Amino acid sequence: MTKRLLLAAVAALALPLPAAAQTMDAAQLRDAALKDDIAWDITEGLTTEIGPRLAGTEAEARARAWAVRKLTTLGFKNVRIEPFKMPVWVRGEETAEIVAPFPQKLYLTALGNSGATPATGMTAEVVYFPTLADLNAAPDGSLKGKIAFVSHAMMPTQDGSSYGYFGGVRRSGPALAAKKGAAAMLIRSIGTDYHRNPHAGGTNFPEGVKAIPAAALSIPDAEQLERVLKRGEPVRIKLTLTPRQTGIKESGNVIAEVPGSDPSAGIVLVGGHLDSWDLGTGAIDDATGVAITAAAAKRIMDAGTPRRTIRVVWFGAEEVGVFGGRAYAEAHGTDNHVAAAESDFGADRIWRFETNLPDSAKAVGDRLATALAPLGIAKGPGKASDGADVGPIMAKGVAAIDLNQSGLDYFNLHHTPDDTLDKVDPAKLRQNVAAWTAMLAIVADAPETIGRVAPAR
Repeated sequence: MTKRLLLAAVAALALPLPAAAQTMDAAQLRDAALKDDIAWDITEGLTTEIGPRLAGTEAEARARAWAVRKLTTLGFKNVRIEPFKMPVWVRGEETAEIVAPFPQKLYLTALGNSGATPATGMTAEVVYFPTLADLNAAPDGSLKGKIAFVSHAMMPTQDGSSYGYFGGVRRSGPALAAKKGAAAMLIRSIGTDYHRNPHAGGTNFPEGVKAIPAAALSIPDAEQLERVLKRGEPVRIKLTLTPRQTGIKESGNVIAEVPGSDPSAGIVLVGGHLDSWDLGTGAIDDATGVAITAAAAKRIMDAGTPRRTIRVVWFGAEEVGVFGGRAYAEAHGTDNHVAAAESDFGADRIWRFETNLPDSAKAVGDRLATALAPLGIAKGPGKASDGADVGPIMAKGVAAIDLNQSGLDYFNLHHTPDDTLDKVDPAKLRQNVAAWTAMLAIVADAPETIGRVAPAR
């Protein structure tokens, strides 16, 4: 080699590698993220400057505008709102009291899509069912003019799996009670706390089933009502619920991107939902979720250019029916998504991860296990399939990655007035950002092909 060629070779070695050839140092980025303050800034700003963000309302519209400003300021590209239409329900007056045999006030909140009582309220006898199965076994027409009350207790679990079963009483119980002839329905809140805070949440009335008034009692009030009923005397309650449907309104998804160096390598979709129920300020559900994923994506963006595009989506109208997730899948179902992940389970420490990566990307999962272990995160035995808003995309065969937070305390706060900023632990929030940063550094920059998988169900 001539001296000139040798000098040229040395000079070439000193030049930075092209973006496509760079690799992200997942461990270094992970450890730096343990000092993250971006996620807290987003969570604090959204809950302070916007507050509750009920889907389809003016507050959610302000949240979308706020999100565009924030994501643009953070340096994301292609920041935009993709609007969609949806039916909007808003709550009104909500009170209840036992009028006989032991008069006393009860604390409750209307379930989303609940029907309304007359403005002056309604008074009726209560019929008690320990479980949803007991209500299902009641003869048709047997509840005419009565208030059905179902009270079965959900216990905390680390993976939150009890919510799927016990949540059925909220999701489908009122429609079932309506079919049995009930004039209204009360449920024990789907939660695990003993504060006198009712838990909100949506219910569904299928076409042809008239919406009846339906509400969740705080857990102390539900147990009090059980004790009253067990005295053996007829129990009558006066119930006043005046929610209303306001028609078809606009919601929308807020989208931002970290462009990748290789458009053919595909898109890694991450995010959470921007809307919230209206009793608290939506801190853990789901301001922290959008904050964690955006903060992690920004850390990757600031470190260089990943191979794949990272698309951050703050979904609209999740709480009331996953309208944003379905709208996104309809608009972007043919985009080349290679992986999807969602943060929507609060901000407690991540303890487990699971994937359903194809065999061609097995090495990606192995690297994830190595990178996440120092954070106390173990690989779980199951296949990833979590996330309401990314569910419609995963149903098309997009690989999923679940970063599972502990759910032992989540349902103490879920959908309650207590879902406020003071419940967010900054250290646990940083652990989440570190895990998501490591995940994105590996998945978005992986040299392996990440192809389609069996559609999630």
